[in-house]
Parts: sequence; C-alpha cells; structure tokens
Amino acid sequence: MARFPVSEFKELPTPFYFYDLSLLDRTLAEIKRTARDPRFKVHYAIKANANPGILRRIQAAGLGVDAVSGGEISAALEAGFDGDKIVYAGVGKSDREITLGLEAGIQCFNVESLPELEVIDELAGQLGKVATVALRVNPNIDAHTHAYITTGLAENKFGINLEQLPAIVEKATSLENIRLEGLHFHIGSQITDNEPFVLLCETINGLLSEYAGKGYRFRTINVGGGLGIDYADPDRHPIPDFETYFNTFRNHLKLSEGQEVHFELGRSVVAQCGSLITRVLYVKEGVTKRFAIVDAGMTELIRPALYSAHHKIENLSSPNGERHHYDVVGPICESSDCFGKDELLPAIRRGDFLALRSAGAYGEIMASQYNCRPLPLSYFSEK
Repeated sequence: MARFPVSEFKELPTPFYFYDLSLLDRTLAEIKRTARDPRFKVHYAIKANANPGILRRIQAAGLGVDAVSGGEISAALEAGFDGDKIVYAGVGKSDREITLGLEAGIQCFNVESLPELEVIDELAGQLGKVATVALRVNPNIDAHTHAYITTGLAENKFGINLEQLPAIVEKATSLENIRLEGLHFHIGSQITDNEPFVLLCETINGLLSEYAGKGYRFRTINVGGGLGIDYADPDRHPIPDFETYFNTFRNHLKLSEGQEVHFELGRSVVAQCGSLITRVLYVKEGVTKRFAIVDAGMTELIRPALYSAHHKIENLSSPNGERHHYDVVGPICESSDCFGKDELLPAIRRGDFLALRSAGAYGEIMASQYNCRPLPLSYFSEK
C-alpha cells in the first residue's frame, strides 16, 4: 500500500510528482535477484524517467542505461553512469548525437538502417575510433499492445526487416571503423502476455542458428524491454513479475558459450514508485455528469490523452467517504484533457488531493509547457 504524507502536501504547490524511493529500491533489488545470471545485463531505459534523483538511485544499483537520444546520453553521464554501460538506440540519430556517443565511449550503438551504419562508420573514422554496433532487427512479432507502442511489426519505422538483414550484416563486417557485436530487438511496451517474449526467443534462436551456419557469431543479444505493469491495481502488484520475465529468456533462448543477453527495462522499473499529486479546483455539477476539475492536466501526464491510457485515481483527502461518479478532468483547453470518465470515488470537495498512480514512467519525462504552464516539481519519500 502506498504511503502518502497528505498532511505535508498542504504546503506544496500542486501539481507535483511524488516518488516512493523505498519502493524503487525494492524493485531494483528484485531485478538484481531475478536476473541472477552472469550472462544477463540489465539496462535502464532512461526514456521512462530521467529525474536526476531517480537516475542516481538506479546507477547506484549497478544497472546500465538504454538511451535513445544524445540528451539521454548526457543525462546518464551526469548521473554517474560510465560511458561503457550505455547502449544507444533510436531510428534518427543525428551526427552530433553519434559523435557524442563515440566521444563518451558508449558500449554499443543499436543500428536501425544501412544509411545509419555508414554514417557511424564515417564519423568513427574521423575520430580515429571503432564503433561497436548491434543491428536492430524487426522480427514482425505482434506484442498485443497499443498500436502507438508496438515497435516490432513489419510496418513499424523501427529496425531492419528480416529480408534486409543478410546484406547489412555483410556490409557491417566489411567496414573498417565498425565492430559488429550483436543483434538487438524490441517488440513493444506494456506487454502483459508472455507469449510475445517466447515468440521472440524462437525467432532469435532461428537467426542465431542461421548465421552460425554462415560463420557469423554474435556476442550480445539485446532483447529490449517491454514488460508491463498493473495500472489497475498498483498496490496489489507494486513490483512486476520479473521472475517469470527473466526465466522466459533463461529457458527459451539457446545461447552459446560466452554470449550475453541484454535487457532494456524502463516502465517496469519506475512506474509504480511515482504518482502525480493534484488538487481539486472545482466540483462542477452538469445535467448528466459531475466533474472533478483538478489543477493537473495532460501537460503533467499525457498518457490518457495520447494513448487513452488509464491510471488509478485515489482521493487522498477523503479515502472513506460516500462514493459518487466523476469525470476527472484537467484545466487544459483540450477536450482530451481527461484523466477518467465515470470514476467511482469517495466524495470529492474543493481542495482535496487526488493521486494519479503509476505515473513514475512517462509522466514527468513527457511533461510539457503547453498553455504556458510551468513544469511541476518533484518530491521524494524514503519511508
């Protein structure tokens, strides 16, 4: 059960992000326990949350970083991560970002196209360096998740299609400033069905066998991330089922001696430790609706507007009152600025604090200043 010091919230300007660092620590400990395999290397997908306080905690736990921009590489370095623990993906790496990665000595570039491979080779040559790369393969696996966060289908912009892979493998091994080390996969996010991960393992096994027959051996296999969380009942499942997740790859991947498996977990690491705290401005009685108008909006948590996602909403001020139905909406001048419709909540009054749960991932990091709103502050608890 999450602990919210509501009495302390009264002095804080709302909205704000509230992070339970003790839960983050327990989550990191569970990752380390369940990934107990010398072949497994876990990288934190920094796109989920780049709050410096969160990053320092993750760095201290010994995880690496999965970055998808030059800015994320810089954030990781500033938080204390070593360059050789950073892997860098992204379909549109700029020359400046590639150069930053080369100069930082990052562990690996996850390459998504032949033109990108050629540019990395050219820039590495100019710096007198050899770039370690993995080729991101599009395995055409349906992750059974929202269309906007599915990344492994043939029509997605990400990765190299299977039929294009042989020519690019051959090209990569011919370039002087490229060291081809592995293959990279990522099939989507918020995956709650284990079947896509099993299918991914089968696809990887087939590729490894095929290329071994051609004399190619890949030292690293990066399976991406995508493990989902329980948005509906975060207190029941505050820590995702990492045991089943890692065992899927442990039991289904056919690795040869010396091969490593790299994971890129983001949402499952930080989502449940964070909440967006907002204050009720007005309770508006309509003809057929009752609205709870709060001071947070899609500028602080865009997932409901962008993905039709739902976050559990709690009335922290009056958790045990008589329940009524509310549309919980924000102040932004967009009809999509709605956190939930017909939410059954304890009676809401002006000034009450509401918590939008599971906001530790893709909450603060995606915040904007639309409507000239200031970015909110964040606060931490270690109790």
